[in-house]
Amino acid sequence: MANTLEKPKLKRPPRSWGDGVPRTISFIITENCQLRCKYCYLPGKNKDTVMSFDIAKKSIDYFLKERSMFNDDSVIIEFMGGEAFLEIELIDKISDYFKKTAYELDHPWFNNYRFSFSTNGILYGNDKIQDYIEKNRAHISVGITIDGTKAKHDLQRVYPDGSGSYDDIVKNIPLWLKQFPEAATKVTVASDDLPYIKESVLHLWSIGITNIHINCVYEDVWKEGDDKILEDQLKSLADHIVDNEMYTDYYCSFFGDFIGKPMKREDNKNWCGCGKHMIAVDHKGDFFPCNRFTAFSLADKEERPIGNCFDGIDLNKLRPYQALDRITQSTPECIDCEVASGCSLCVGYNYDSADTDTVYQRAVYICNMHKARVRASKYYYERLEKEKGIKV
Repeated sequence: MANTLEKPKLKRPPRSWGDGVPRTISFIITENCQLRCKYCYLPGKNKDTVMSFDIAKKSIDYFLKERSMFNDDSVIIEFMGGEAFLEIELIDKISDYFKKTAYELDHPWFNNYRFSFSTNGILYGNDKIQDYIEKNRAHISVGITIDGTKAKHDLQRVYPDGSGSYDDIVKNIPLWLKQFPEAATKVTVASDDLPYIKESVLHLWSIGITNIHINCVYEDVWKEGDDKILEDQLKSLADHIVDNEMYTDYYCSFFGDFIGKPMKREDNKNWCGCGKHMIAVDHKGDFFPCNRFTAFSLADKEERPIGNCFDGIDLNKLRPYQALDRITQSTPECIDCEVASGCSLCVGYNYDSADTDTVYQRAVYICNMHKARVRASKYYYERLEKEKGIKV
């Protein structure tokens, strides 16, 4: 018999795939996309730029044979766009080549790899895409981006003519969840859709997406008072979760028990794996510390390659990224902030928005939004402890 006195456990997001920290290799397959999302950080979308199989093949040969540099136990092969599924036949060919070559080399990655996709979901039900998913079922993860209610989603995620994409995407959600029951969606929040946060999270939960990763854009879009709207939305969402005891079955990353504390010096590390555990490849075969350093992703700066599939990686160009940590990128105000933990950053955007060509100047436009999230999280966990006896 179950212990009726056992306290309920809060739902946590599924553990990330891979033992330890897998290497992530991102192939920017195409710069084309059906959508023109208003908050998108990719200003260079176009229909003409597609990676060739020869470039992908030569890159895979380099990564698999350079074991001294790429000595990770596991690897995530990420196919990116634009919208990667527009080039599913090319992706299938590249995937087969990776598997075949890893097997022939008796490479550890042959038994420890993942093909990863983040898609807008429009083509998800396509027969060729479904065939690919079935073929690679044991080694694939797919996330579909849907922003919430039709009103919120169609405010931002639009076609070139300005029409919304919600109806074309939501119809594919049941199939996606049937194949990936614990899959998460990624919701992006900008200034003009702040009032839709609560209803959007509840809507996504209602259609079966129990894991929601949600974040505010890093760009300079926030207006005075936006932090108050965010805080009010999240507190209202917290009330709904607690009052309806939804905390055991649903997850939203805006609430976190790890955020809102002083930064521990012993935990001083970069926010992401840029340049350490990540590498991106563009259509020319150039290597980048992540996709946000490609010309395709930059608005104001020149691209910063660290090598290419013909000559390999230039260690002198890689070193600045390997040296990155929170302190080297942050102002004293950020370092000494009492709620610094959980305040995210993007190295690529830091570079694009910096006064000079540096990766060590942190953009701080989300400062007030982070603090609003901290206050709302504190409110949420205080209610859980006081009224439900759940202490995290």
